[in-house]
Amino acid sequence: MALGDAESVVNVGAGTGSYEPRERRVIAVEPSETMIRQRSPEAAPCVRGWAEALPLETGSVDAALAILTVHHWSDVEDGFREMARVARKRVVVLTWVPDCAAFWLTEDYFPEIAEHDRTVFPGDAALRTLLERTIGRVRMSPVPIPHDCIDGFLCAYWRRPEAYLCPERRSAISSFARIDAGPGLARLGADLSSGRWLEKNGALTELDALDLGYRLVCCDL
Repeated sequence: MALGDAESVVNVGAGTGSYEPRERRVIAVEPSETMIRQRSPEAAPCVRGWAEALPLETGSVDAALAILTVHHWSDVEDGFREMARVARKRVVVLTWVPDCAAFWLTEDYFPEIAEHDRTVFPGDAALRTLLERTIGRVRMSPVPIPHDCIDGFLCAYWRRPEAYLCPERRSAISSFARIDAGPGLARLGADLSSGRWLEKNGALTELDALDLGYRLVCCDL
């Protein structure tokens, strides 16, 4: 596992706690009071704070973890430096890189999402350079998304296009909160009804997993 033998972990940008390891001692850091209130009573203890100024002592945890949160930070470099400061052994980041193959959802229906994401996510080379400068040697590997992924992030439903028409599922995807999704949803619904989506993307239905640009990064300290 990416966290190795780390027994204590800070989860940076923890949100509601969906990605927290249950078998480790975890302290969560989250800036949004709304997210903190939505955390389960069984979730790890959470303090309000920001990635760029973690409310932890230097070297106070074995590992620092950040999952699908880097794009929300105001200063990515400061955030990485803070993760390296508080962790004794390892920094683990799950993020997305924009220099990957185009995704049908953002390519054909919501190009405004792709345009925005290219401005907030560093590309592969830039991410490596930034991590090497702020933390150390980088090990980066792709994270293919299974066709039946149970999570609800942007690319989770790549083989289940009808899922994007569900308001409840879209409500869990922050990208949709920034745009007027109506026109794109109308086009997607029409293409699903007419068979045009299947005609264009039918090859995807034969795949069990797909690399959509998600990357797992580990840096040992």
